[in-house]
Amino acid sequence: MKNTRIEQDSMGELEVASEALYGAQTQRAINNFPISGNQLPKSFIKSLLLIKAAAAKTNVTLGQIPPKMGDAIEQAVKQLLNEPQLMTHFPVDIYQTGSGTSTNMNANEVLATIASGIYGEKVGANDHINCSQSSNDVIPTAIHVSASLALHQHLIPSLQRLASTTRIKAETVHHHIKTGRTHLMDAMPIRLSQSLNGWASQIELNIAHLKGLQTSIQSLAQGGTAVGTGINADPQFAALFNQNLSTMTGIHFTPADNFFTHIGTQDIAVSLSGQLKATAVSIIKISNDLRWMNSGPLAGLGEIELEALQPGSSIMPGKVNPVIAEAAAMVGAQVIGNDAAITVAGQSGNFELNVMLPLVANNLLSSIELLANVSVLLADKAIKTFTVNEQKLKEALTRNPILVTALNPVIGYEKAAKIAKIAYAEGRPIIEVADEYTDLSKEELMVLLDPTKLTEGGISG
Repeated sequence: MKNTRIEQDSMGELEVASEALYGAQTQRAINNFPISGNQLPKSFIKSLLLIKAAAAKTNVTLGQIPPKMGDAIEQAVKQLLNEPQLMTHFPVDIYQTGSGTSTNMNANEVLATIASGIYGEKVGANDHINCSQSSNDVIPTAIHVSASLALHQHLIPSLQRLASTTRIKAETVHHHIKTGRTHLMDAMPIRLSQSLNGWASQIELNIAHLKGLQTSIQSLAQGGTAVGTGINADPQFAALFNQNLSTMTGIHFTPADNFFTHIGTQDIAVSLSGQLKATAVSIIKISNDLRWMNSGPLAGLGEIELEALQPGSSIMPGKVNPVIAEAAAMVGAQVIGNDAAITVAGQSGNFELNVMLPLVANNLLSSIELLANVSVLLADKAIKTFTVNEQKLKEALTRNPILVTALNPVIGYEKAAKIAKIAYAEGRPIIEVADEYTDLSKEELMVLLDPTKLTEGGISG
């Protein structure tokens, strides 16, 4: 290592890059974990810094550190949050010690360096920045805080945009009637708006379920310190910390009802991840419907035409693919994979501490970010902009023998089935065959088999 300085921690001396703001413990983590080359998400690091600022403010109030030192720590946090190259100061790999201690100490060391310069005297990484804290309550708290902020500021607004865009599109396509499909086979007619409103309801249900988890994810482990007993923290620390953090973020955070639960388990994160998986499943369903309806345009269904965004082939000129829907489906698959890993990680709560916290943090925030980003794209570049091929819809409807279902109450299932089979075999419109094999007049059949009326449900007759 060129241009180094010597740093010391409880394990001895170590060379650290001269320009680095961190110290020996961070350097040990860099040396120990050359695994993925990937850092914890920026949103997690920012939440960790906010936690340090709220802790400093709380420690000043409780007389644990001098007011000017507390101010210096808060200023250091603000300086880092505004630093364009923030993540260069936080190089520790995701795959590290399961408690996330390396990342906590990384933050402590960087803040100690900056705060010491502001304060004019040494600010200790452990004694001052980490005062009244342990990695064991800081990292679980950072998971909850970063997830809460990401839900509130990013995912829920993005899903709301997707739902509202779909509702608006449903209004504009309400007059289009299409062939419904079950088992990918022709079924009774539906309005195109009914399909879209079904999608919107899926997303709205996911929003409601995510909101239902916000109270839990906004409850924090901070104050439990090492094992949940609150050792080395003032009994008032947790309540005051949550007040300060709530003021800083604009989100209402509360102390955990039981610190042992929040430190020893990641059950709340597992629950949130499960709901993110459910949201991913909805996104995949919508994406697949869009791709099927867009398929063709000649040899597929060709019911709609998605916006042409880029050439679809390096060899076939003129080919255009449903790229946004495909990207959304891949996001869904990744979120499902993230959830599987979080589920395994959630089982690693051994006695008083879960030891897969960095993995939980990374995957949870990754899922939230992926879903938020792709929801906006799906709304703006797929659902909002697709056009309808009315001719294709009508062609399929007029030849759909399944419309005979509407005659069941009038002529009975067996006779209706016979008529449908003849229509299939001979490739004739159902109304023409029904006119030959029933006593119903052409006018009656036109009323009974009117696709528009059939989208409204009820009994024909």
